[in-house]
Amino acid sequence: MGVVAALVRSSFLVNAVYAESSREYGITPQQGQLLCVLMPKPYGMGELGAVLGLAKSSLTGLVDRTAQRGLVRREPDPEDGRAVRIELTGEGRRIADAFYEETCRRIDLLPSGLDPVERERLAELLARVVLDNEVPVVFAGPGA
Repeated sequence: MGVVAALVRSSFLVNAVYAESSREYGITPQQGQLLCVLMPKPYGMGELGAVLGLAKSSLTGLVDRTAQRGLVRREPDPEDGRAVRIELTGEGRRIADAFYEETCRRIDLLPSGLDPVERERLAELLARVVLDNEVPVVFAGPGA
């Protein structure tokens, strides 16, 4: 299998994990990704759109639906009175933490057929691809 097929098929595996985990917590995979991005800190809408790679209208809809579920809220930006920052609510934090832990556990099982040295090499190579392509931190990984 070539690198293109391997990467594309790997993305399907990870997307399937997101879908399984999100169903368990009653959220969409996109809401799960939003919650994970917001775990370390609140974001302004512009920053959030850039990190998630979403157009303003798509992001607004995602934030609206997630806010209606009581998982995020809009707060005034202390540096810009016209802007808002999106942050997790208490319930959002609880679901984000549980979703994140479960998703990490499931993703960690994907390369279970590799020995520890192979797993480390896989992590190194994938990290290079991610860093070389300046992928935003949308999922830090366990212990990060």
